Amino acid sequence: MAGENRVVTNRLAEATSPYLQQHADNPVDWWPWCDEAFTEAKRRDVPIFLSIGYAACHWCHVMAHESFEDESTAAQLNADFVSIKVDREERPDVDAVYMAAVQGLTGHGGWPMTVFLNSERKPFHAGTYFPLESRGGMPSFRQVLTAVTDAWVERRGEIDQGAAQIVNALEARQGIDSQDNAMSIDPTKLSDALTIALQRLAHDFDPVNAGFGTSPKFPPSTALEFLLRHANRTGATEALSLAEATCEAMARGGIYDQLAGGFARYSVDAQWVVPHFEKMLYDNAQLLRVYAHLYATTGSALAGRIATETAEFLLRDLRTAEGGFASALDADAPAEPGGVAHEGISYVWTPEQFVDVLGPERDENAARMFGVTSAGTFEAGASVLQFSATGEALASATLGDGFQWWLEQVRADLLAARNLRPQPVRDDKVVAAWNGLAIAALADAGAALDRPDWIDAAVSCGELILDVHVTKGSGSQLRLTRTSRDGAAATNASGVLEDYGDVAEGLLALYQATADPRWINATSGLLETVLVEFVRPQGGFFDTAADGEALIVRPCDPTDQASASGWAAATNALLSYGTIMGSERHLRAAESGLRIADQLARKAPRFAGWLLAAAEAWLDGPFEVVIVGERRADVDALLAATKAAQRPGLIVVSGLPKPDEKSGPFADRPEVDGKAAAYVCRGSYCHAPVTTAAEVARLLA
Repeated sequence: MAGENRVVTNRLAEATSPYLQQHADNPVDWWPWCDEAFTEAKRRDVPIFLSIGYAACHWCHVMAHESFEDESTAAQLNADFVSIKVDREERPDVDAVYMAAVQGLTGHGGWPMTVFLNSERKPFHAGTYFPLESRGGMPSFRQVLTAVTDAWVERRGEIDQGAAQIVNALEARQGIDSQDNAMSIDPTKLSDALTIALQRLAHDFDPVNAGFGTSPKFPPSTALEFLLRHANRTGATEALSLAEATCEAMARGGIYDQLAGGFARYSVDAQWVVPHFEKMLYDNAQLLRVYAHLYATTGSALAGRIATETAEFLLRDLRTAEGGFASALDADAPAEPGGVAHEGISYVWTPEQFVDVLGPERDENAARMFGVTSAGTFEAGASVLQFSATGEALASATLGDGFQWWLEQVRADLLAARNLRPQPVRDDKVVAAWNGLAIAALADAGAALDRPDWIDAAVSCGELILDVHVTKGSGSQLRLTRTSRDGAAATNASGVLEDYGDVAEGLLALYQATADPRWINATSGLLETVLVEFVRPQGGFFDTAADGEALIVRPCDPTDQASASGWAAATNALLSYGTIMGSERHLRAAESGLRIADQLARKAPRFAGWLLAAAEAWLDGPFEVVIVGERRADVDALLAATKAAQRPGLIVVSGLPKPDEKSGPFADRPEVDGKAAAYVCRGSYCHAPVTTAAEVARLLA
């Protein structure tokens, strides 16, 4: 019953998640998400306090320090609730369900997420951050706890009725207006919808600062991929100009780390000046791929530099000892060892700090170029470094041919000094989906910028995923564990749809880069699981497997958030695999996912970019080029002509068929008269093989 005293035995110490381990020493009697916690709540007849966050979340840290480390608050939680802590990155399915409840109840969402449930897991009250003491119209967290306890004891019937209504509303929101599976996609209608998507994006575009919408402003990674593919398919110059302007604004803004490379999560303002300083793997993997694709399309030196620096950031700061990539760098760092953490303290600069490092002879040009002023752009007169085009031009004009050398020395000296400051903590769990994004980005960028070392890093990451995250399922299925840490897979984090889609996409990119059959074979097993466990009868995909844990609703969301939706990721992977292997089964499943693209293109293109990118590839053919040959120079000439065509979603594989190869892209595709040959296919139609770069260019024109 409410008020029962219990001995605190925090159960989070053995968790894989660094976020859960951050709370292992709290006086709160935390439980992980598990059936036993709900059984305990039912036994004691108390409500459940569900707290969801992630390791790099600034306000999660604030609420933890204020409330979860406070003895009196913990005592109230332990007496009157069963408290459950969830890492949203480890359990995105749980996060999605209860975030929908928070948004429905409050009109907004965010983390930390605070939800109160009954023992049947149904929510009845929710919010986000609550302060220890009431302020700004917000009740204190303890006031909220008291009100919930009073309602639980005195108005249980109202709580149960409200919880049932919330679940009904969540179930209603799961309805997606998909077309009948038997219907085919109308290419003309879909093409018209993609034109409308461009018009909608142009309407939402910020003509002064670039990007879409106002503040806070997030990197629109998937929308940029759509714009690049749309420009390549249609020749629409507006699509390319929107992508170029946004990429340049982000690259020059404070959201980009001008010294060490890599992007912060978002900008708190519309001008890309002051970021929320956490650096997430999913953002940087997606943006690395965007800038690599922009470089391949335009040859932009800026895009090439940002792609290079972002790849080096991933390899230097996020790569784990096992070859995977850690989830994030925290937004906060302590001002001094053991001190209170402050957001951004590692990154910002005062004019005095600039002079101390660079000396007065270099300070003026550098301060102008990086936007360091006495007024500052951050707190207490400090500035977030930007890379002003005007300042760059002035410094370049002053320094002449020595500008690039000078700039490299300035950046190196500033970074060396910055590295002596307290550094953000790294969340070193490996998330399958985000590592899939990193594999695809490094493979694509390695090919575009001729960096085989990046492809080697992608191979190492792919090997970790296969060794640690993949297990044998029934039949030909391969199953994924979502997270691992220190080379050990988590025990309570089954893969969700985005894991299967993003890992499959990454392995397909590796197959194109290496022609190693283990990548295409693993992709086959992962996509078999998608087709068996995730397909919706009415078209498209659920986010969780049919044999997975049953939640109060089965989440199903085709829209992109910070990264591409599982629906879009699976659609892209199925389309690419079906194209490579000539599999009608996989192509039909991809088309099932694309049937909603028309609706999303017209209604919400900013949140459907990766699905619209798949639609561009589907409308374009899709194209596949298989190049066979022993002479490297001849193969490279055909590859160069293929890549120069810039077809959306183009699949390119080069290698030699093995004597016993009976299926796959190389089967029955020999050299022609002893010469390297390119087999060009569009959709289900394949041309006769050609042996010259000019013929390849003609077929792909």
